[in-house]
Amino acid sequence: MILVACLSGADSSQSAVEAIKQKGKLVVATSPDYAPFEFQALVDGKNQVVGADIDMAQAIADELGVKLEISSMNFDNVLTSLQTGKADLAIAGISATDERKEVFDFSIPYYENKMSFLVRKADLDKYKDLSSLASANIAAQKGTVPETMVKETITKCPIDILDQYGRGSQ
Repeated sequence: MILVACLSGADSSQSAVEAIKQKGKLVVATSPDYAPFEFQALVDGKNQVVGADIDMAQAIADELGVKLEISSMNFDNVLTSLQTGKADLAIAGISATDERKEVFDFSIPYYENKMSFLVRKADLDKYKDLSSLASANIAAQKGTVPETMVKETITKCPIDILDQYGRGSQ
């Protein structure tokens, strides 16, 4: 699911809104690699982060009467940035896991994404079930639910952890 995450605590949410208004800007952490929600594009000759999530973040900033500041980073840093107070809001393809719900408040989901494996058509007969994936080369984006799922479900499988730009990091 793609969700907006805010630091948890009923009392802290009101004071967080007031703090955002006082500083005059809403800092949003995102990983711009999930088009059409957030991605990089040339706008008036400048590289900018755009997309449906960015439009929604702008609407939130407008509602609060503050400027929007987009903080672009690798996905595995988005929630850390929020947790450490470097961002006021995180908006990206963030799944609301039980572990994350202990630390963050999530909005109502506005998009549902089903997790799946993608294999070459030529390999369909080779990979019929999870146990057959133990010999596969699997890649997942760092800090994502699919990374955790592969590590916990297919424990004997080597996994290539990718950063925002599809480069292996482990």
